[in-house]
Amino acid sequence: MPRYSLLYGLLLVAGLASGAFAAADDKPDMFALLKEEQIGDLRLLGLTEKEVKTKIPCKLKKGKEEFWAATGEFVQKWDYPDCGISLNMGSGRKGGAKKVLSITAKKPSPLKTKRGIGIGDPEQEVMKAYGPYQDKEMSQEGQFVAGSVYGGLIFSFEKGRVAQMFLGAAAE
Repeated sequence: MPRYSLLYGLLLVAGLASGAFAAADDKPDMFALLKEEQIGDLRLLGLTEKEVKTKIPCKLKKGKEEFWAATGEFVQKWDYPDCGISLNMGSGRKGGAKKVLSITAKKPSPLKTKRGIGIGDPEQEVMKAYGPYQDKEMSQEGQFVAGSVYGGLIFSFEKGRVAQMFLGAAAE
């Protein structure tokens, strides 16, 4: 009997690892959105500070570098107010080379997501473009969470239109 239990357990693990068992609601991989999504030419994975400087033409205002215990990184806010862009830039060591941790876009940003959503677009367009990725538990009136608050795209609305877009982890 123990052999059958072991065999069943191994088959179950192998099936889960291979994706043989589909989720009950057949939702897309929520973290896949985080990996593939962009706001304009800005993305999270692999975008260095050197690349950021070539992609945003506005004047940069850097905040103070702070240690975030939750992530174990030194984080600095980079604001581009004339472009409506704010970035959280992180490094494993104080003063080290940084990478993009999160992206926030608001007015007057002309940037759009990969699915064509930008500041000022109607809430219905967000629903159409990102509906399959919606986290219904975390979304609320005035806010649409695509993916997860642990890594996703969050839209904030004012008067039924996109007022802000946030790409990254909003919770730990």
